[in-house]
Amino acid sequence: MTKILITGGTGLIGKTLTRYLNDKGYAVIILTRKKNELSLDPMIQYANWDIEMQKIDGEAISNADYIIHLAGAGVMDKRWSAKYKTEILESRTKSSALILKGLRENNNKVKVVVSTSAIGWYGEDPKPLQNKKGFIETDPPDKNFLGETCRLWEESIAPVTDMNIRLAKLRLGIVLSNDGGALEEFKKPLRFGIAAILGSGKQMISWIHIEDVCRMFLYAIENEISGSFNAVAPEPVTNKKLTLTLAGKLRKQFYIPVHVPQFILKLMLGQRSIEILKSATVSCEKIKKEGFIFLYPSIEAALDH
Repeated sequence: MTKILITGGTGLIGKTLTRYLNDKGYAVIILTRKKNELSLDPMIQYANWDIEMQKIDGEAISNADYIIHLAGAGVMDKRWSAKYKTEILESRTKSSALILKGLRENNNKVKVVVSTSAIGWYGEDPKPLQNKKGFIETDPPDKNFLGETCRLWEESIAPVTDMNIRLAKLRLGIVLSNDGGALEEFKKPLRFGIAAILGSGKQMISWIHIEDVCRMFLYAIENEISGSFNAVAPEPVTNKKLTLTLAGKLRKQFYIPVHVPQFILKLMLGQRSIEILKSATVSCEKIKKEGFIFLYPSIEAALDH
């Protein structure tokens, strides 16, 4: 049976992706820091790795046909102290280094590595927007913290190509899922009938439905594509449109739109507010030209689902 090794398999995307791959007939090996983790599902097994000690289960590497690299500390989980910024970066680069080490030190049959990246690669939309479709994969990385993190992240996994392994990197947008993440944060104020529009609400959000994320990871494995691809839906929306569309679907007309001022967001979130208030219009034309078809191209379709 074809086996896919996943790092970050216990996270929001990893859990959904594991179920999706199992449904498609792929067995999954999940790398975990917990020792002696057991699975009762014959389609799922666990293997141990220790990023800090740079130790990895060699048998897991040898058994894998493909690797999907999702591991990385949550960018919005904590305030961006100097210590947490280092953790965000090193959780990505050191985990990449451990994958490379495992591949070099163990006989393996790995054909493809699909690595996560993020649209944090890009900065603020230029004014006026030079390309109506938005940022494309050849645009340079932004000089801010997330731009540099994404650059180093992608560079850290790039040496797999020296081993004659095909590499695809998916720059994820805001992933919409009912199981948590950004969508849950949008829903919270709506429980009290408040549609919380962040700042001006004019900032563009480049999003993607989690099912399309899972489909894109598998598409990258099953098709001869390589390089970086923006994993975003074809129709980015403003923060205001996303908020009010969600409010209409969950509360009908029983909600009150409220703008949350920028200074409050900055007080609450610190430097993370930069990303919340940033307008980033990102194009998915490259992956579409490779033949990928989105199940949820519009925000209405995604939220209905």
